Amino acid sequence: MSSKSVKSEGFFETVKTVFYALLIAGLFRTLFFQPFWIPSGSMKDTLLVGDFLFVNKMVYGYSKFSCPFSLCPISERILAGSPSRGDVVVFRHPVSGQDYIKRLIGLPGDKVQVKNGIIFLNGNEQTQVSIANFEEDYEPQGSVGGFPACTNNSLIIGSICTKEKNLEILENSPKHSVLNIRNGLSGDNTPVFVVPKGHYFFMGDNRDNSVDSRFSQSSGGVGFVPFSHLLGRADRILFSSSGRSMLYFWTWRKDRFLKPIY
Repeated sequence: MSSKSVKSEGFFETVKTVFYALLIAGLFRTLFFQPFWIPSGSMKDTLLVGDFLFVNKMVYGYSKFSCPFSLCPISERILAGSPSRGDVVVFRHPVSGQDYIKRLIGLPGDKVQVKNGIIFLNGNEQTQVSIANFEEDYEPQGSVGGFPACTNNSLIIGSICTKEKNLEILENSPKHSVLNIRNGLSGDNTPVFVVPKGHYFFMGDNRDNSVDSRFSQSSGGVGFVPFSHLLGRADRILFSSSGRSMLYFWTWRKDRFLKPIY
């Protein structure tokens, strides 16, 4: 065999190896875990802009969005478990198809209402207790470079931006923190939402800075989200950076590496 033939065979072996590696990586991403960067502040302070996590796509089973080439249609979905109240979930917007991440508040059949910023589930007032102020620097955040909304109306770059921080405890759900920028905004008082069968109701933890199920799809909101649109549950932050790029090591938030999500 000539040296030219050996080189040609080696090249094609390398190409084949790379192809199979990419195929396996693609299948792994499609079937099991999906990477997700937090692009906005709608889930502060549970999730910050620049947090990086993997979404567990197996926890709720497969859907038409997670199965390659429609191999497992919704009628034959393999169920691994049911979504639970309090789960932090990545889902596809029912209209735009964009990926969103929010906290699951209402299950099928639930009646959900917000009064003066407090959630009522099936007529029962849920617990919310003030614990502290959430503070962050007023500066551009993430790759988009948006500024945070502040209770103290800070407009000076580098100053401290504050929000009211409360501990919320929903029935049959782990406790978690939520933020309040100001009272009396449109999402603080809502009608009663009755969650349809096979659908779910989501809200962001940064309550005054979240477009979620409190707002109708016709007005640009999320509305009710069907089960088929749930991509998976976010369980742990793997990496976090406050800068415009993950390569800016001086902006890494080491205290958030491998942090569990509640």
